Amino acid sequence: MQSRNSRPNSAALRGAVDLAAVKAAGEAAQKAEQARAERARQAAAGEEPAPAPYELVLDVTEETFEAEVVQRSAEVPVVVDFWAEWCGPCKQLSPILERLAEEYAGRIVLAKIDVDANQLIAQQFGIQGIPAVMAVVAGQLVPLFQGAENEANVRKILDQLIAVAEQRFGITGLQGGAPGAPGEAAPTAPRVPTDPALEAAHDALDRGDLGGAVQAYRNVLADRPASTEAKLGLAQAELLQRVESIDPQQVRADAAADPKDVAAQLRAADLDLVGGHVEDAFGRLVSTVGRTAGADRDTARLRLLELFEVIGPEDPRVTAARGALARVLF
Repeated sequence: MQSRNSRPNSAALRGAVDLAAVKAAGEAAQKAEQARAERARQAAAGEEPAPAPYELVLDVTEETFEAEVVQRSAEVPVVVDFWAEWCGPCKQLSPILERLAEEYAGRIVLAKIDVDANQLIAQQFGIQGIPAVMAVVAGQLVPLFQGAENEANVRKILDQLIAVAEQRFGITGLQGGAPGAPGEAAPTAPRVPTDPALEAAHDALDRGDLGGAVQAYRNVLADRPASTEAKLGLAQAELLQRVESIDPQQVRADAAADPKDVAAQLRAADLDLVGGHVEDAFGRLVSTVGRTAGADRDTARLRLLELFEVIGPEDPRVTAARGALARVLF
């Protein structure tokens, strides 16, 4: 497994994870567009969507990962459950995921990966603790959550994932069934017109041109200050810029040595978030806000709000952290 002190993998956060045996995300995105066009044709012709030609819950190995996760993600969001036999919380979470995968009736597929038997995949995903749940949509990595969650929270997260898959990539699953309504066709999501400025910003982020991405997203926001997608992209690009050249081991040592060192806590929180430790990042900054005052407190609070933008305002972890922040402020 990857150590928490290893250098952060910026690609994981921006959604372009580099797995040794997978195809380029662009190929999967192209397949997703083809699948969307076929669903639109079926809807226009009044045809019933074809049943999904795959199992809704399946065990995945390093040998089958490309075909069963990356390629399949062109047609349906694939939720990836990292687990192990010895993991108690995994045994609580896995039945919830399996039950919801069946209930969502083709809107998602659940891929279960035993981290002991598939250590290479776990390392490439940067898995540092289990259970850990991620998703792959059109070849793009979407971190979801780490640790056991109750069914209500898991359902909210999956609903958000499906919405992103539909709105950003036009992916609704081959069956198109809504939760609780197996086999019922859902209307095809309308295609969002391409925004050249926003696409240019996304492209810069995907190829690692962080400075160019930051400027491009700022240009979009100058014209359209309410653009949620541009705000999210800017928050991600600025976060990746901040962690790009830091020494993780030194940062964590500094933060542990002096909890009142606000700059050190901010750097450590950035590392936590990039590493997928969302609750740790939020908790660190909430604690920093609680133990500081004046300009230091405001600096920590503003950074926390920036990290909320990276994760998204509807995420239950953001909601919980906002409540914790309110309690230490008031």
